[in-house]
Amino acid sequence: MSDFDYDLFVIGAGSGGVRAARVASSHGAKVAIAEEHRIGGTCVIRGCVPKKLLVYAGRFSDEFENARGFGWQTGKPVFDWPTLINAKDKEIARLEGLYRANLNKVGVAIFEERAEVTGANTVHLKSSRCSVTAKRILVATGGAPSLGDPIDGLEHVITSNEVFDLKEQPRRIAIYGGGYIAVEFAGIFSGLGAETIIVYRGDKILRGFDEDLRDGLSEAYGKRGILIVTNRTFARIEKTDGGLIGHLDDGSTIEADQVMFAIGRAPNTADLGLDAAGAERGRNGHVIVDDASRSSVATIYAVGDVTDRVALTPVAIREGHSFADSTFGDKPWSADYEMIPTAVFSTPEIGTVGFPQHLAEERSAKLDIYKASFPPLKATLSGRDEKMLMKLIVDRESDKVIGCHVLGADAAEIVQMAAIAMRLGATKADFDTTMGLHPSAAEEFVTMRERWIAPGEAAG
Repeated sequence: MSDFDYDLFVIGAGSGGVRAARVASSHGAKVAIAEEHRIGGTCVIRGCVPKKLLVYAGRFSDEFENARGFGWQTGKPVFDWPTLINAKDKEIARLEGLYRANLNKVGVAIFEERAEVTGANTVHLKSSRCSVTAKRILVATGGAPSLGDPIDGLEHVITSNEVFDLKEQPRRIAIYGGGYIAVEFAGIFSGLGAETIIVYRGDKILRGFDEDLRDGLSEAYGKRGILIVTNRTFARIEKTDGGLIGHLDDGSTIEADQVMFAIGRAPNTADLGLDAAGAERGRNGHVIVDDASRSSVATIYAVGDVTDRVALTPVAIREGHSFADSTFGDKPWSADYEMIPTAVFSTPEIGTVGFPQHLAEERSAKLDIYKASFPPLKATLSGRDEKMLMKLIVDRESDKVIGCHVLGADAAEIVQMAAIAMRLGATKADFDTTMGLHPSAAEEFVTMRERWIAPGEAAG
């Protein structure tokens, strides 16, 4: 008989925690999981999934316009925000039910309440007012939106937590930030007809991405009427009878129905009891872990965004699976962080895998850069002023493709498949000898032959 109530207690029923719980249970472990909000976590409930549904909604405005160029006679479309939100809520409820059913199917005990670590092997359930013991504890509480430094009127702003439940569609919205969430929601609200402004403290949106992608999306957003205000911060938010006024640090103002802060996320470790238990945390509150996801306390582990490694849902899932296999299944392995594909579901969207050019230049002595920019076939009849950008970065010495970047329709779908080839070490010669699929945008990657010459660089 075990000396503990459970072999594993998971705090947080998001993507990483649920995967770890299910896999550990399948290996014969007695597992419990606690979640104080809703089963599914950020990605399913208030992140990737509902966001992508709203992205689809925002893109229909383009399709209505495009249709006329293909002979369709259409009236003026009418959009209803409550209908979209209700449909989204039904789908999220369905997915939450699936997550719950999958946990029940493998015998995982579910506690729908806050759980806090009180020792190396103990967890306190706040609503139940009781403690349970576990041989191992896994923290998978993810991250939460950050609001930055306190300013007057901060209580009037919304974040990615609240935006999915707005009762009314904002006709004017100011979005503060320049990363994934900010640019994605700018595309969503602009597509739904809102007057949209991005305010960013840096000089260009999407810091860390390839410069061509950053420039390309900035240009595309300008054509769509999205105003990008850079090198500015909010000084205060004023509520008026007509909405909100955002006061910027240069004295200028922005009037909006909603001001959304999307300036980053912080690991969700506040008041979780980790310090008292002896688990070390980093400067931004993240749980410090080793390659096996083990914290400084041998019995406490952590996976996903709460560890501040790579904040992406598929990464959290891999880390949770790796932890469970290694700890309970006698199948040790670690998540591999090389060549992780990622997408920004802006409109047009971005797909990228490997190194952006500025990091590739630090890694390789010599690079070959291949770029193509062209109107997609659909735009030839729709008349839309848009271009696709496709870019390959090749290490000249090995001929391996070490960066692949796409801006345009279906960029995420294209890059997911390119990531497989790149993980297998595909060379530019491999790309060149692959038959193109015609007509498609992706065939550009196997027909690029001329190396891009930077201004001032000698050819050859």
